[in-house]
Amino acid sequence: MTDKFISIEAIAKRYPGAEGGQIAVFENLWLSIRRGEFACVIGHSGCGKTTVLNILAGLDAPSEGTVIVDGQAIEGTSLDRAVIFQSHALLPWRTVLGNVSYAVTSKWRSWDRARVKAHAQTFIDLVGLTGAEHKRPSELSGGMKQRVGIARALSIAPKIMLMDEPFSALDALTRGTLQDEVRRICLTTGQTAFMITHDVDEAIYLADRIFLMTNGPGAVLAEVVENPLPKDRGRIDLHRHPHYYALRNHIIDFLVMRSKTFTSTVTGHDPRNVPVVKIGLTEPTIVSAPRVVESNSAQAAAR
Repeated sequence: MTDKFISIEAIAKRYPGAEGGQIAVFENLWLSIRRGEFACVIGHSGCGKTTVLNILAGLDAPSEGTVIVDGQAIEGTSLDRAVIFQSHALLPWRTVLGNVSYAVTSKWRSWDRARVKAHAQTFIDLVGLTGAEHKRPSELSGGMKQRVGIARALSIAPKIMLMDEPFSALDALTRGTLQDEVRRICLTTGQTAFMITHDVDEAIYLADRIFLMTNGPGAVLAEVVENPLPKDRGRIDLHRHPHYYALRNHIIDFLVMRSKTFTSTVTGHDPRNVPVVKIGLTEPTIVSAPRVVESNSAQAAAR
């Protein structure tokens, strides 16, 4: 794959078992994401999706393996990687402006107050919260709180925006509105995004590629599905696209049927050469992904 902006290389996550052994949530996971790409990971609870995100964020460390971002191995947290959690995680004593400004000052400590405020206001406006700058989280709706989280994440100009089911607790109308906002922002800014979701339609609407994980423990990356829908797709016309139902049915079939039996029925699965699925007007076509001949680890270590 060209331009491996994010390169997850042979990572595993294990925990102590009940009888002195170890339980592997996932093993030998290889995954790469292009610069400016919106990637979604789908899989049942327990397959390690959030663990992968936490490792990318530097909040957790893999039992083995390496994660490379923009040529640098991840070692702990960094303001180059912003996280939007399921809960808004706002500071309750700070206003909307205060929450976003706090993130800005963490990134640019030498900026004066006026510059920080102006920069924070730009992103408050971007997510549609103009006029709510001086409200505290207790005065905001759930959707507004998540907008603050998005503004805070974007305000530090991260290389990656990591999202852990950020809209799952919202009502359908609010969720749709925020999905529209995130899509618009990512298309406008070229932001690289990595998102976990259980919502198939959300993944189809937002993602350039969808990564399908088998059930855990011992989960593996089973397929990488290329989204055939056009970049300028709109929510209203999404279901009218000739590839939409083939794409949706393929993902649902995997989640309902194949995710449970993949590891026992597929022999010779190569984690470094995961099948890429391209959806057409006929049956989905599996195209072998380019084999990873050399990882990015050596390049990162040399920097």
